[in-house]
Amino acid sequence: MGKVSLEGIEFHAYHGAYPEETVLGNRFTLDLELETNFRQAMLHDDLSATVDYSKLYKLIKARMDVRVKLLEHLGHMIVTDILEVYPDTSQIRLTLKKHHPALGGLVSFSSVQIQYPEDYA
Repeated sequence: MGKVSLEGIEFHAYHGAYPEETVLGNRFTLDLELETNFRQAMLHDDLSATVDYSKLYKLIKARMDVRVKLLEHLGHMIVTDILEVYPDTSQIRLTLKKHHPALGGLVSFSSVQIQYPEDYA
């Protein structure tokens, strides 16, 4: 097994439970780590034998464009999408941060971390 990761993926999106969040939007950062068997890609220099970063980014971007209220739900949907495209993924660790959440005070970010399969047991 090997690990593939994308770190510091940034989006401007409109997720949140409060009306102003869905109007103004916010900056989000996502870190993602997948564990998968990419032995054939190592041996044969074959992109189809591993996780394609470009496809992974497009999958995440498509999900970020669909408004939801909770980071927990958004993270779950991203994990579900990844598993549909890459069913041989054995582990996923996703951290999703919302910068300067509307909490009535100065907060750098709120975040959730989702781990597959641990959080799905």
